[in-house]
Amino acid sequence: MFDALRERFESIFDRLKGRGKLTEADVDVALRDVRRSLLEADVDYKVVKALLESIRGRAVGKDVLESITPGQQVATIVYEELADLMGTEPSPLAISPKPPSIYLMVGLQGGGKTTSTVKLARRLAGSHRPLVVACDLRRPAAVEQLKILAAQSRVPFYGPEHGEKDVLRVVEGALEYASGHLNDVILLDTAGRLHADEELMEELAAMKRAAPPTEVLLVVDAMTGQEAVKVASAFHERLRLTGVLLSKLDGDARGGAALAIRKATGVPIKFAGVGEGTDALEVFDARRMAQRILGMGDVVGLAEKIREMAESGGAEKMAGTLKKKFTLEDLLVQFEQIERMGPLEKVLEMIPGFSRMKVAAGDEADSGRLGRMKAIIQSMTPSERRDPSIIKGSRRRRIAAGSGTSVQMVNQLLAQYEQMRKLWKQFGKQDKGFKLPKGLFGGGGFRI
Repeated sequence: MFDALRERFESIFDRLKGRGKLTEADVDVALRDVRRSLLEADVDYKVVKALLESIRGRAVGKDVLESITPGQQVATIVYEELADLMGTEPSPLAISPKPPSIYLMVGLQGGGKTTSTVKLARRLAGSHRPLVVACDLRRPAAVEQLKILAAQSRVPFYGPEHGEKDVLRVVEGALEYASGHLNDVILLDTAGRLHADEELMEELAAMKRAAPPTEVLLVVDAMTGQEAVKVASAFHERLRLTGVLLSKLDGDARGGAALAIRKATGVPIKFAGVGEGTDALEVFDARRMAQRILGMGDVVGLAEKIREMAESGGAEKMAGTLKKKFTLEDLLVQFEQIERMGPLEKVLEMIPGFSRMKVAAGDEADSGRLGRMKAIIQSMTPSERRDPSIIKGSRRRRIAAGSGTSVQMVNQLLAQYEQMRKLWKQFGKQDKGFKLPKGLFGGGGFRI
């Protein structure tokens, strides 16, 4: 996400850091490039104007222009202003002191509202008993879609009786059902439209009166740019939004919605959808998002993913392999653990300076390569996985055919496995971090 914006900012800061001392003219040139970058990211022009005025007011100060490292200080100012623009601190989800907590999920058709409702319910399921309620009685198959997603995520579901057309009766039934099944959180998946028309707003307002919500959450497609600000403003005017959930932030998002929606409406962004799976929902943290936009990485986010893997038993599996000979079966386990952390390129983006490392390596991190490596190992017999030394010419051709790859790739995997086996042995003895073999994922090797 934000790849183009990050690259532009890195280029701007590189030019500034190359200067021993800055002048006001240098700052103005840099801010002109920042302005162009933000507008290309589809950030609302009023928000861009206000942001640049704030940055310039600080960047042309005496402390910066006469600093030993003026370029770095300007980069720090831009980071702080971006974080402030998006909200600085995470905004927690409100929980009603008297259950149930009711979340009214609103948004336009096609914005990812139904999927986001299930994602949020799944996230809450760790400490609550959520109930998702199908309140979209207009869109064909909307009820069935929510029911299927809820079943896949093991989240309780409530839907209308066949032929029901009154959404308020559905809400009333859901409240009664939740009371009898101890559901302390109710998420109402409401109807959407292609645009925010009066009929939709009146229906949502009636639902709000019938079941006063703890939160009114707007689901906005992150790829809609400036249009997202207009949508948020329209919903906020009628419904008094309490939060925003950005969907599809993992797609080709230029960043306009994330950067502008808080400033334009005053409504905090609370969550961000970062993948297609119903577990791909993150708390929106403006500081961490600003770090990733500026190419600083996201060490906190990376640590969280590693902790999640450890809590799920991944750390024990990795530690267990240190007590025995490292085999291709063990390598397969490591690949699977890495996959559980999320798309490889997204995980590596959290490493500070990774975008520069990709350029230096002359290649992109290739998550597809990880899948091909797994396929090669899975095409081997158990004896071949335990003792790769028996894999000669004919076996290599068979494995390549079975995995849909080439003999060359099989050879590369075996060579890289041999490097890793030696490093793993050293890792077990010295208890130090080891380095993935160069080229394993298409890059230059990264400390894990």
